[in-house]
Amino acid sequence: MAPESVELSIPFDSLVDSVTKLHLRDKFRLWELLDEQMADVEEDAWDEDPAVQAEIREARAAYQAGDYVTIDEYIAGRRRKD
Repeated sequence: MAPESVELSIPFDSLVDSVTKLHLRDKFRLWELLDEQMADVEEDAWDEDPAVQAEIREARAAYQAGDYVTIDEYIAGRRRKD
């Protein structure tokens, strides 16, 4: 049996008022949930952005051509500058 679902329309001000009344641990749980969902949406947007796609292709081509610096080389270079 499929679970039933209910869609609610809650005015934003009511939602904010309800959140302010939550206990701190529940606010943190809500924050973590929202952060995860926003990160997923942001990542999906990046995946679809033509500019990001072009940058990824460019970076992959540079890597395949050997045009990169390892972390050890980068750190060594930074030490020489200091």
